[in-house]
Amino acid sequence: MPKDESNNLRRQLEAARTEHRDLDDVLHRLTEQPPMDQLQVRRLKKRKLRLKDTIAHLESKLIPDLDA
Repeated sequence: MPKDESNNLRRQLEAARTEHRDLDDVLHRLTEQPPMDQLQVRRLKKRKLRLKDTIAHLESKLIPDLDA
């Protein structure tokens, strides 16, 4: 994998991890303050799950292929 592509993937990965942590903080705050907007919480949780999938995908792309 070319170095620019690897660096780009690392930047995307870090951005996704940061957004995932931020969403976790927002969800924590929202669930502590009644009344909470269930629809907003549900949407944020779905976004967080999509980010988790994106993070896993980017991490797998960064792992070098090994010939068996």
